[in-house]
Amino acid sequence: MRVTQSMLNTQMLRNLNSNLTRLEKLQDQMSTGRAINKPSDDPVGISFALRYRSELEANEQQQKNVDSAFSWLEYTDKMVGEINQVLQRARELAVQGANSTNPDDAMKALGMEVDQLYQQLVSIGNTQFNGKYIFNGQMTDIKPYEIDAATGDVIHNINMEAIQYEVGTGTVVAVNMSGGELFGKPIDLNDPTTLNPPNAFTILKNLKDALNGSQYEDVKVELGNLDNRLNSIMEKWAEVGARTNRVELIKNRLENTNLNLQELLANVEDADMAQLMINMKTEENIYQASLSTGARVIRPSLIDFLR
Repeated sequence: MRVTQSMLNTQMLRNLNSNLTRLEKLQDQMSTGRAINKPSDDPVGISFALRYRSELEANEQQQKNVDSAFSWLEYTDKMVGEINQVLQRARELAVQGANSTNPDDAMKALGMEVDQLYQQLVSIGNTQFNGKYIFNGQMTDIKPYEIDAATGDVIHNINMEAIQYEVGTGTVVAVNMSGGELFGKPIDLNDPTTLNPPNAFTILKNLKDALNGSQYEDVKVELGNLDNRLNSIMEKWAEVGARTNRVELIKNRLENTNLNLQELLANVEDADMAQLMINMKTEENIYQASLSTGARVIRPSLIDFLR
C-alpha cells in the first residue's frame, strides 16, 4: 500500500484530536472534581451513582421525619410532666382535705385551689405544637376539651387514632399520646354500665365539690381515684420516654447510613485529584509532543521554500 502525504496528514490530525479529547476529559474532571460528568464517561458507574443518590434522598426524608417525630415526642414528654405536676398537687390538697379536723373555710380554700388546677388541666389538654392539638389523635385541628359554661363539666372531643411517622423502610413510629390515654376516657352517660375509670377532669371536679362541701369521705374516694390516674399517667409517661429513646437510636442509625451512602457515592463519582494531576501532565506532554511531531510531518509549502 502506498502511503501518501494526505494519509499522513489525516492520521496526524486524527491522533491530535484523540489526544485533545483525552486532555479535554481530564480538564473537565479537574474543573468539576468528578470522575463522571456524563453517562458515557462510565455507564456502569452512573447506574451505581443514581442508585446511591436515590437512597440518599429517601434517607434524608426519613431523617426529616425522625427530627419531626423527636420534636413531637419531646414536647409531649414535657406536657405529660406538667399533667403529673398538676395531679400531684391535687393529691397533696386531697390529703389535706381528707383530715376531718379542717374547718369549712380551710376546705373551701382547698377547693378553690383545686378549681384552678382543674382549669389548668383543661388548658394543658388543649396544648398545641406547631398549630396542632397534640392530645387529639389525628384530629389535630379540633380542640379536644371544652368546659360547659352551664355545668362546669368538660366536654370531650377526643380522637384516639395514632399519628405515625415513617422513620425507615417499612418502619413507622407513633409519636402522639391521645388525651383519652392520659386523662382518661369520658363517661358515657348513655351507657351507665361503662366500666371506664373516672377521667382526670371528673376526678378534679368531684374533688372540688367534695372539698367545698366538706365531704371528707368523698375526698378520700377521689384521693384513691387520683392515685389510680397518676399510676396510669406514669405508665404512659414511660411509654413516651421509650418511644423517644427509640427515635433517637433510629436518628443515629440514619446519620451513619447517610455517611456511608455519601462515601459510596464519592467513591463512584469523585475524581482522584492526585492521580488526575499526574494523568493531566502526561496528556499535556503527549499533546505537545504530537504537535511537535505533526509540524515535521506536514510537507512544507511553497511559502516555506521562499523563506
